[in-house]
Amino acid sequence: MEDQAEEVQRVLDAIDAIAEGQPPAERARQLAAMMGSAQERFRQRRQQAVREMHEGGMTYRQIAMELDISFGRVRQILAEGTSSSAAE
Repeated sequence: MEDQAEEVQRVLDAIDAIAEGQPPAERARQLAAMMGSAQERFRQRRQQAVREMHEGGMTYRQIAMELDISFGRVRQILAEGTSSSAAE
């Protein structure tokens, strides 16, 4: 866990340094692009983890309780990227 905390800190330091010396508008553009990429990766990883929980036998309600989110949010997460959402 300590290694992960150090890695997160390195990423945060890199974000701070990414646009150093750039004009504000350029910094804003670069940071917005990075944020979009990071947000998409987090979304994919969360979806993968929730899918693994479901494939491991947990119901939508059990997942919701475990993650402290709503049943509907679990359905949304599992439906992302699929053409049709499966009901439990």
